[in-house]
Amino acid sequence: METQALNNNNYHKNATEEELQKEKAINDWLPITSSRNAKWWYSAFHNVTAMVGAGVLSLPYAMSELGWGPGVTVLVLSWIITLYTLWQMVEMHEMVPGKRFDRYHELGQYAFGEKLGLYIVVPQQLVVEVGVNIVYMVTGGKSLKKFHDTVCSDCKNIKLTYFIMIFASVHFVLSHLPNFNAISGVSLAAAVMSLSYSTIAWAASAHKGVQENVEYGYKAKSTAGTVFNFFSALGDVAFAYAGHNVVLEIQATIPSTPEKPSKGPMWRGVIVAYIVVALCYFPVALVGYWMFGNAVKDNILISLEKPKWLIAMANMFVVIHVIGSYQIYAMPVFDMIETVLVKKLNFKPSSILRFIVRNVYVAFTMFVAITFPFFGGLLGFFGGFAFAPTTYFLPCVMWLAIYKPRRFSLSWWCNWVCIVLGLMLMILSPIGGLRTIIIEAKTYKFYS
Repeated sequence: METQALNNNNYHKNATEEELQKEKAINDWLPITSSRNAKWWYSAFHNVTAMVGAGVLSLPYAMSELGWGPGVTVLVLSWIITLYTLWQMVEMHEMVPGKRFDRYHELGQYAFGEKLGLYIVVPQQLVVEVGVNIVYMVTGGKSLKKFHDTVCSDCKNIKLTYFIMIFASVHFVLSHLPNFNAISGVSLAAAVMSLSYSTIAWAASAHKGVQENVEYGYKAKSTAGTVFNFFSALGDVAFAYAGHNVVLEIQATIPSTPEKPSKGPMWRGVIVAYIVVALCYFPVALVGYWMFGNAVKDNILISLEKPKWLIAMANMFVVIHVIGSYQIYAMPVFDMIETVLVKKLNFKPSSILRFIVRNVYVAFTMFVAITFPFFGGLLGFFGGFAFAPTTYFLPCVMWLAIYKPRRFSLSWWCNWVCIVLGLMLMILSPIGGLRTIIIEAKTYKFYS
């Protein structure tokens, strides 16, 4: 009898050890958890690449729809609120001793429960990441086309569709880099490019000087138009601060011990990243609007016609930056798909599986981008829908659920203010974005 009990115990012990070994093997294979030797500056340029997207180029246009007072207020408030919510996420990454929340949805599951956490976080995170990837396909294609048209103005006109395909071809190669640390070189190049093209955008605008007959009033003829444009611009601003969706995943790559938790180096990187964000966003938004007024285009580089070589260069910088950004946002999606295939559907972790999954994903984002390339409206629509919650108030809700700060204490007030502002943003900005899409869709021909 005793021997049987001993055998049973040994069997269970072996089984759990085997399960642990299997679990560890899978984690060592998955892109988020496979490599944990990142330095603090990796966090800085990953965050810059994730945050300073092509959204920065639409900020002067957003300013023209918001006006001076509201525009500056929204920009500054967004910068402060998103820095605060980012700090909360960095703090929550390791609040349970001995455990790390390597993914946004793992933190959600801890805050709201196993099932509910998944249902709340995963759809929103997927909308953001896949949405950003599709928008970046369009941006990459448009910037390549602009580069081609600027450099070779007498050449035959080539459809935008082909430029999006050219841009996608890079990702069919880069997507096979295994994890975040493997793309750090691409990410560094992208971060440098974002600072470069932002600087070109505002410096060239300043050099061009304030345009003749510049107007700062609202462009729309009707009150309804003005209000809808205002809502849409709020979505553009929300889109510009969308790095939170990959912040836990970036922090997961930093080594951590009880004496030296990962939040130290991560936070240092975030501060550097936010200084760079301020250096990119504020000059572009304010100088661009000041020079062109409400005649500014939804991409500031289009408003700047000359000098030709500088605009061509800036567009090429955008292309390089968007390549890095695409990879940063695609990595957590690869991680989710690969986790489901390996853990739930029991596929064997292999390079063939990875090859198929990632190629199919890149092809999917390329196809959607070719089909719906109206850029501005999509930003406003997605911006409110999913960016506002994941960036502006979901971290606050989790903080309240987990730490339960005292009612009416400073932490309680800060979080509730963020939640209320974030909810308003989430409800209002898709309305404006949807209207923009409807207006642009009237004149749009598929695969033109």
